[in-house]
Amino acid sequence: MTPAARVQAAIELLEAIIAAARTQGAPADRLIAEYFRARRYAGSKDRRAVRELVYEAIRACGPVPSSGRAAMLRLAAADPVIAELFDGSAHGPAAIAADEPVAAGGIAPDWLEQALAASGITGEEAAALLGRAPLDLRVNALRADRGSLALPVVGEPLAAPHGLRFASGTPVESWPAFGEGLFEVQDHGSQLACQAVAAQPGETVIDLCAGAGGKTLALAAAMENRGTLLASDTDKRRLGNLAPRAARAGASMIETLLLDPGRELELLAPWQGRADAVLVDAPCSGTGTWRRNPEARWRMTPALLERLTATQERLLELATSLVRPGGRLVYVTCSLLDAEGRDGIDRFLKQHGGWRADLPALALGRRHGEGIRLTPFHDGTDGFFIARFTSP
Repeated sequence: MTPAARVQAAIELLEAIIAAARTQGAPADRLIAEYFRARRYAGSKDRRAVRELVYEAIRACGPVPSSGRAAMLRLAAADPVIAELFDGSAHGPAAIAADEPVAAGGIAPDWLEQALAASGITGEEAAALLGRAPLDLRVNALRADRGSLALPVVGEPLAAPHGLRFASGTPVESWPAFGEGLFEVQDHGSQLACQAVAAQPGETVIDLCAGAGGKTLALAAAMENRGTLLASDTDKRRLGNLAPRAARAGASMIETLLLDPGRELELLAPWQGRADAVLVDAPCSGTGTWRRNPEARWRMTPALLERLTATQERLLELATSLVRPGGRLVYVTCSLLDAEGRDGIDRFLKQHGGWRADLPALALGRRHGEGIRLTPFHDGTDGFFIARFTSP
């Protein structure tokens, strides 16, 4: 592919990504994979270059662009090299017209940028949300030790006791140690969120929104494979990914429970009042993960945010019934919006007399209301809000 053809390919992909964002369709990475699956002639350098152009354009645009071409023109406005590739060649984009619309810059759609600002995320804090994330690993303490694990590339030790950091794009999943279950890919902030649970060997712990089980596996390692660990979720496909991951990690004490939306309390009845700790890693807007999924900010709407906060409140209520007297409830969102963190926790404490906030002592993060906030700018992690409560 010529450089101009790469720009045209990026424009076509951006069109598909913008349409998918408006309709809650497939994520960008899947659309990119499908695009090149149908274009086998594109070599690895072409695929890499086009992908970089696409994500650079997504990061450069705040509100949802009117078109893929408008998004790419946002890049061209700041980079003469890209502007010159709008040359009207056979496989390249048409020449730039004087009155063509150019996508607006910014951090996010206006309403969302304002919500972040009201939550204390402005300036460098906000800009860091669109940086490039490193690649973090959690060494699996059931099978290996961080200090003695030999890997093809030396990683940077992190504040989390089992964390290592590598450059973005490091092919860690091709390493033999990955196949042997010696480590899992897990953001540093996510590892710290698991530490907040303070899971101990022999305890009964519930990961209420387990998804594919990344945090469940970290909890199993913290529990030294002893005790009871229940992973539940309403997503059958994602929860189904946990079993092979657990087998690879040597985490043999995990039980799974597929929940039926609306009937969670009924299905969890045998666990009521039994858990020493319950982790609620609640579905959220994902504002803290934009470094990895920058197009996610185009998918969020005020109505969707309202539905998410209602779900978060319902999950907290469900979790209270599972915690034994004196037990722990840990609430986590990968969001920096107060609507999904500090504000919701304040309501919870007002509505649940006897429950008390128990601020976790983490190596990173700053106090934010009755919880801890991690941000890309201050902590080099994904953005998280983490709160812990003790049951009456």
